[in-house]
Amino acid sequence: MKHAIVLLSGGLDSATTLAIARSQDYETYALSFDYGQRHSRELESARKIAKSLGAKKHLVAKIDNQIFGRSALAGNVDVPKSRSDKEIGTGIPVTYVPARNTIFLAHALAWAETVGAGHIFIGANAIDYSGYPDCRPEFMALFETLANIGTKAGVEGARLQIHAPLIKMSKADIVRKAVELNLDFSLTHSCYDPFPDGRACGECDSCRLRRKGFAEAGVKDPIQYAAKFVTP
Repeated sequence: MKHAIVLLSGGLDSATTLAIARSQDYETYALSFDYGQRHSRELESARKIAKSLGAKKHLVAKIDNQIFGRSALAGNVDVPKSRSDKEIGTGIPVTYVPARNTIFLAHALAWAETVGAGHIFIGANAIDYSGYPDCRPEFMALFETLANIGTKAGVEGARLQIHAPLIKMSKADIVRKAVELNLDFSLTHSCYDPFPDGRACGECDSCRLRRKGFAEAGVKDPIQYAAKFVTP
């Protein structure tokens, strides 16, 4: 059986990515991160998703959030709300976490060598996303090159592959793929700034993209949003 490390945040995209890896007969090792993110509820979701999708092991790695302090997701910066589609698709927002995917993939690479996995899956998306530079295809391609010239496994000929199966999919297409794979949407959490009781705000970029994707796919989103976003 092929072995793969799957980066699992607990959100829709990473959960769908884990489901894809499982559907392709990979034995999966789910990797999540506690980096002081304000939406730490996602870690609870990640644990449930890893169990639901049969990950062989789920590891939560802790990273000191001081290195991410300038981000709205890990520092004292307000999460932007109610931005238009045009605003979401323009520039790099304050929710960008400096070098996050580089750091996360580096951890995944180390674990891949440790467990003998030749594959790393990441739920990066370059279509319906908030402009993050480390979610682009060229970044993934260059990281794969780095992985194969900077590791013992790579130098000895055990080529490692980076898989980003959602990279060119719209959010609606991701929802449709998740439906095809029987993903339990109720286990996922996407909100950047959830209410204390766990409800999604419905207004941050992540919530807006998620809501848009479900609406365009014609699929009901089972998670709880703030009252004004709940459809009777």
